[in-house]
Amino acid sequence: MNWYLKVLKQYLDFSGRARRKEYWFFILFHIIFYAVCITLDVMLGTAAGEGDNEIGFLSLIYFLLTAIPSFALSIRRMHDIGKSGWMVLVSIIPIAGSIWFLVLTCMDSEAKANKWGENPKGIGNDNFINQIGTE
Repeated sequence: MNWYLKVLKQYLDFSGRARRKEYWFFILFHIIFYAVCITLDVMLGTAAGEGDNEIGFLSLIYFLLTAIPSFALSIRRMHDIGKSGWMVLVSIIPIAGSIWFLVLTCMDSEAKANKWGENPKGIGNDNFINQIGTE
């Protein structure tokens, strides 16, 4: 829960680095809270739309409140592996882009300090896949 709150406090911080742990704990709690919002929308009848296209009021508000912090976290995660924040845009490519972004977010931190700061955990990995997408 602390990782989730940390990300929300850094909602406009697009610089620096974010460890895998910070990223994935945020994603875990984000999914849990979003599922709770969807459930409440269905129970309260605040979902608008038909069938699978229902978008509930609470779900929409939650999404709008967490969109920028999620985006900032993804950029900091790319910085942690030594990639430009622009690499986040690879996720908009259907299927292959999402898979590649998943691979990137699962990678270990860049071993040494990079132009976005020191390694947040002090150790890291240096292999071939880390060379892809660097400047």
